Amino acid sequence: MSICVLAERYGVKGQTLRKQYKEKISDYRNWDQLEHAHDYLLYPENIGENLSLDETCLSNGEVYTILTNKAAKGRKGALVAMVRGVATDAVSGILRRLPHRKRLSVKTVTTDLSSAMMLTVRKVFPAAKLINDRFHVQQLMSEAVDRLRIRYRWKVLDVENQAVREHRQKKKEAKGKAERERIGKWEPERMENGETLPQIVSRSKHIILKHWSKWNEQQKTRAAILFDKFPKLLEGYSLSMKLTDIFNKKSGPDEARLNLARWYNEVEKFDYMEFNKVLDTFSNHSTTIINYFEERLTNASAESFNAKIKAFRSQLRGVADGNSSCSDWLGYTLKRKLANRENPLTLTHLVKPKVNRPIRRIKKGATFYRNSLILIRRGSGIRTHDPLLPKQTPFY
Repeated sequence: MSICVLAERYGVKGQTLRKQYKEKISDYRNWDQLEHAHDYLLYPENIGENLSLDETCLSNGEVYTILTNKAAKGRKGALVAMVRGVATDAVSGILRRLPHRKRLSVKTVTTDLSSAMMLTVRKVFPAAKLINDRFHVQQLMSEAVDRLRIRYRWKVLDVENQAVREHRQKKKEAKGKAERERIGKWEPERMENGETLPQIVSRSKHIILKHWSKWNEQQKTRAAILFDKFPKLLEGYSLSMKLTDIFNKKSGPDEARLNLARWYNEVEKFDYMEFNKVLDTFSNHSTTIINYFEERLTNASAESFNAKIKAFRSQLRGVADGNSSCSDWLGYTLKRKLANRENPLTLTHLVKPKVNRPIRRIKKGATFYRNSLILIRRGSGIRTHDPLLPKQTPFY
C-alpha cells in the first residue's frame, strides 16, 4: 500500500505523512551513515569468504558498484558495500576502508568480464581468487551468434527488397492490362510453416539463445528451416551450445582447460568476424574463467540482489524529497531491510483528528477516529482490525 493511499484513507496529506515518517519515526536523521550515504555505504560486519562484485544502473543513469556476500543469498546480511560510480580508483579507495584483516579473509570474489571490476578486486582483496561469472562468458558467445543471425537478416531483407523492385519494374514495363493482370501482385515466398524467410530469421533470436533441449514444437520447426537455409548459423549455434555443455559438465580445472582448448580451436577454424571478440576474451581471461571449475561459484546472488534493489526503487516513484537524494533513501532502506542490523522502532505518533468520529479500535481501551492516523513501529505487536487492511500491518 502506497503512502498516498494510506494517507488519503485516514484524511491526512501524503506529504505530511512522508515528513513525519522521515523526521520522527524512521530514525533516518540519526542514521550513522547519513553523512556519506549519497556516495557510499559500508557494512564490514557482513563480509564473508565468498563475495560478488557487480554494477547496476538505476534510474536517471545512476550507476552503482555493489559488493555482496554470497552466503546471505540476497537476503539479510547480503550488502557489504555500495559505492556510487564504477571508476576503479574511486571504488577501490572506498572499499579499502573495510578492515584490512577482514579483506584478507576473503577467499573468492566473482565478477563479470569488466576489466575495471577485476582491477578493483585485485587492489582491494589481494588474497582472494578472482572468478569470472560463467553466465557472462556464455552471454558473450550467444551475442556473437545473434550478430551472425542479424547479418543474415539484413541479407534476406536485401534480397526481398530487390525482388519487390524487380516485380514493380516488370509490372511497369507491361504493355497491356492483360499482361499486368497476368503478372499480378507480388507475393513473398512462404516456407512450410507458413512464414516468410525474413520473418523466420527475425523471430529466431530466442531460438539461438536457448539450448536446443528447451525448444517447443514451433521453435523446432522454425529452427530446422533456419539452419537448412543458413548452415553457418547452425555451426555457430553448435559452438555456443558446446561451450554451455562444457560449463554444465562437472569436471575439474584440468579437464575443463583441455575441453576449452579444443573448443577454442574449433572457433578459430570457424573464422567469422563476430567471434573474434570471444576469442580475445578467452585469451585475456583464461585463468579467471577456468577458476570457475574449481569453486563452481557464479554471480547469481548478486544479480538477484540487484533485482531487489530495482524492485524496491520502483516503489519510490512519485515520492520526491528536495532535502535529500533518492540514493540516501535507498541506502537507508537497504540498511533497514537487507543489512545485518536490528533497528528497533519504539515511537507511536498520533496525528490530531479533524473530525471526532470513531472508526475502529486497535487494542482494548484505545479508540481512534476517521481522520486520525496511528503510525505503528515495527515490532510493536499491535494488530489492526480494519477490514480493509491486513492483520498486523506494519506502517513503515
